[in-house]
Amino acid sequence: MEQKLIAEINRSQEKKRPKFAVGDRVAVSVRLKEGDKERVQVFRGVVILKHPKSAQGPGAMFTVRKISEGVGVERIFPVHSPFIEKIEVETSSDVRRSRLFYLRKLTGKKARLKESDRFGDLVVKATEKVEPVPTETETPADPAVAPAKE
Repeated sequence: MEQKLIAEINRSQEKKRPKFAVGDRVAVSVRLKEGDKERVQVFRGVVILKHPKSAQGPGAMFTVRKISEGVGVERIFPVHSPFIEKIEVETSSDVRRSRLFYLRKLTGKKARLKESDRFGDLVVKATEKVEPVPTETETPADPAVAPAKE
């Protein structure tokens, strides 16, 4: 009985968050309070860790890493924190590990991750040419196919 009650309380405190994985580049909007003022600060970086690996439950956390002026900065965020306004997934990468701690030693081009095709259908390539479809008012270029006039 107690376990059901605890599980219900935990579910009530969880917020709706988008699905993201380790290796995704995310933008986390965090509400900061400075004195009597409040503002939103965006922290953009790569998710290098999710704890637990499923990132489920009220105690779930994730770590985001970014390079700021040549220095690596990592921040740990609780997934269901009331101070997190939103989490936006910008890009996704193909990674084969659940923890990307090896990125701490790498800099520059070596620290790049291979982008996955998960968002490929949402992005339209600039090289694709779309041919216009002729409307009924336009006449086709071939006179043999031209409709008969009344």
